[in-house]
Amino acid sequence: MPMLRLPLRSRQVRPSDLESDTQAGTADVTAAPQVDIPPQDPLLAYFQSHPEPIDVDNLKLDSPGVTALRAAGIKLAVPLVSQGELIGLLNLGPRLSEQEYSADDRKLLENLAGQAAPALRVAQLVREQEAEVRRRERYEQELKVAQLIQQNFLPQTVPEPSGWLLNAFYRPAREVGGDFYDFIELPRGELGVVVGDVTDKGVPAALVMASTRSVLRSSAGRLVEPTEVLERVNDVLVPDMPPNMFVTCLYGVLSPDIGRFRFANAGHNLPAVQTDAGALEPRATGMPLGLLPGATYDQAEVTIDPGWAVVLYSDALPEAHDPAGEMYGFPRLLELVGSASADTELIDGLLSSLHGFTGPEWEQEDDITIVTLRRSAGAAVVGVDGVRSAATANPLAAAAPLAAEEHVPDDDPGRVLAESTVRSEVGNERAAIGLLQEALAAAPDLNLRADRMASLETALAEATMNAIEHGNQNIAELLVEIRIWVEPRALVVRVTDQGRGEPIPGDLDEPDLEAKLRGEQSPRGWGLFLIRNLVDDLRICSDENRQILELVMRLDGDAP
Repeated sequence: MPMLRLPLRSRQVRPSDLESDTQAGTADVTAAPQVDIPPQDPLLAYFQSHPEPIDVDNLKLDSPGVTALRAAGIKLAVPLVSQGELIGLLNLGPRLSEQEYSADDRKLLENLAGQAAPALRVAQLVREQEAEVRRRERYEQELKVAQLIQQNFLPQTVPEPSGWLLNAFYRPAREVGGDFYDFIELPRGELGVVVGDVTDKGVPAALVMASTRSVLRSSAGRLVEPTEVLERVNDVLVPDMPPNMFVTCLYGVLSPDIGRFRFANAGHNLPAVQTDAGALEPRATGMPLGLLPGATYDQAEVTIDPGWAVVLYSDALPEAHDPAGEMYGFPRLLELVGSASADTELIDGLLSSLHGFTGPEWEQEDDITIVTLRRSAGAAVVGVDGVRSAATANPLAAAAPLAAEEHVPDDDPGRVLAESTVRSEVGNERAAIGLLQEALAAAPDLNLRADRMASLETALAEATMNAIEHGNQNIAELLVEIRIWVEPRALVVRVTDQGRGEPIPGDLDEPDLEAKLRGEQSPRGWGLFLIRNLVDDLRICSDENRQILELVMRLDGDAP
């Protein structure tokens, strides 16, 4: 390690008469102004190669350092060189007697420099060692702070939704890592799942992790779709993200009752989904958080059948190396997940495979984080008509368990024409009508008469407006789901809201116009009555999680 701290800073002493005053111990050593010599100055190389007293006025160098020394009144510079390294200068001004420095003076100064340089080097070493001790103490204190932050923000327990087994594993490569994971309880019984990685380590990474977690939690509580959550988190983090830092993150929402897992991805590893046919890797991409304002994120969705599992992980697992330098790799990870039995503990299996691959002498290169979401093999599958056994489950099921006030048939359509969602904003009923028109245009064999088509469109518009206003209470982030399919002799249009309003009544008596005009009844209440009279059948069911209307038009000839 170089001992010279640049730029070189020197001081001047002015002896009155070096030979006699040195012997008498009365030399004038009043310090003159400091002189800074920049590191690139050629004067430093000259001093290092000429370890003897140097007459500054006679130096022939194009050097800012020479100019600074002359301006400070320095006449003689004596380099202090130890083991070939320039560690300082002894600078002298003019003698008070105004005589030139003699050969004896120069010899005395050269001997003095030869003795002072090693002593100065030792002093520098001691000072650097003390500084290193203080630096290590500060570093250890920072690590303790970062550990405390990280330990407080990682989940202390794992949720236990009915019919599911969730597990998590975290092991930092050093005292404090950049990985994190979290579970967030959401409305309607859903569960947010987070796995992320902050570039960098220590206190800065711990603080960014804590900030990301806080913004994620607050955004997840009021936004519905994972892609909206990540967009919000990214825009909040960008202005205050430290230089050269960012966060990769996967945020998903698990609907335990129907086995649906939808997620958005900000530059993180894709989840591995264990199925009967092997491991799948549903794709969703996006920029890491904190890099660019206004970033958008893809969203993907998968239905987890009983016995299946989702594995979320950080890059330490696939990027681990064996003694020969070979990488563990994503194919090996997916093969293990896909071949594991339904009763296998996936985290134990992955760690055992990793340790067998890397060998006992492996030094962990990065933090390891694994989160698994396994649906119990004997779990019942919930459809719109209540609970069904796993053997007859339909993976397209998309509704929560409902306390039906009117029967809704099994959601096992042989022919789905269209499905989409609209935000709960005024005017979006037109998008629902457009979806219906496109679906029927692509299925001319249904032969739905024009007048009956118009009635169905009116009923769908009223049902969608009712879902936006009453079910979702005009909260734009809450979605209204529209699904259209064909049953053996009927066309069915389902409208599902998020059930935040009053439950849909099952008993729809004809409104009393006179009573409404007299103010004895609410002026509202016409919508469902209108819908029932526009379609051949209206199926209704609701609970605290969601509300469903199914509009049914028969296809068996000239239905009224």
